Amino acid sequence: MLDSFNREISYLRISVTDRCNLRCIYCMPAEGVEKKRHEDCLSFEQITAIAREAAALGINKIRLTGGEPLVRKGICTLVKQLKGIEGLKTLGMTTNGHFLEQYAPDLKKAGLDSLNISLDTLNPERYSHLTRGGDIREVFKGIEAALTSGFPLKINMVVSDDTTVSEMNEMKDFCEKKGIRLQRIREYDLKEDKFKDEEIIYHRPPPCATCNRIRLLSRGSLKPCLHSDNEIRIDPDNPDHIKEALRKAITEKPRCGSSCSTRNMVEIGG
Repeated sequence: MLDSFNREISYLRISVTDRCNLRCIYCMPAEGVEKKRHEDCLSFEQITAIAREAAALGINKIRLTGGEPLVRKGICTLVKQLKGIEGLKTLGMTTNGHFLEQYAPDLKKAGLDSLNISLDTLNPERYSHLTRGGDIREVFKGIEAALTSGFPLKINMVVSDDTTVSEMNEMKDFCEKKGIRLQRIREYDLKEDKFKDEEIIYHRPPPCATCNRIRLLSRGSLKPCLHSDNEIRIDPDNPDHIKEALRKAITEKPRCGSSCSTRNMVEIGG
């Protein structure tokens, strides 16, 4: 389905939870976020119903995000349900990798197509600082488990003002040796105007002119644009309302993002 600026919207990012086992300094407040009850989040059946209607409108790619999607109990069940949707070509997931050693084989069996792993440095001490206590050894175990399971992998490396050229080169060499794609993401603040000067070393965020995505938040709101306060509530138990909300999210997608003052990064899945 085309938005009002003739962009083909074919990509839906689904945040399955706001919870995360890490506290990355650019993503989550140091004190964490308010814990929601399980029943406050969309059920797997509701997510699948929304995804099915999205596919009918031309969405052919879905990415599961969080928070950390692997802390959502039964996540492999959701993967299997989504994989069965007619018209869906690609089902991916973005994860911090800490639980992949446990989940990678089951995710592959359930039908997940690809994995993005968030890893901003190869230095254990700096990793612990950036994640407020994360253990990089768990990520390395997760990477190996994912490769063994046959997943195409991409490393999401957030590049901040204090990221060194040496760190970027080390990550590039690490990925090349393991046959992993590297995606550099410029660190940004949702509450500040969207960075407009697209520099060649950054793969994300994408230029507004080519953005093809909308987002579903864990409690049932659709965001037409990451860098906007606009959200559309969705009744996940009403098929007609789901269709109406999806169409509205696509048609209300702005030409260019500005800022979002109502959400933390951990709530919108990046």
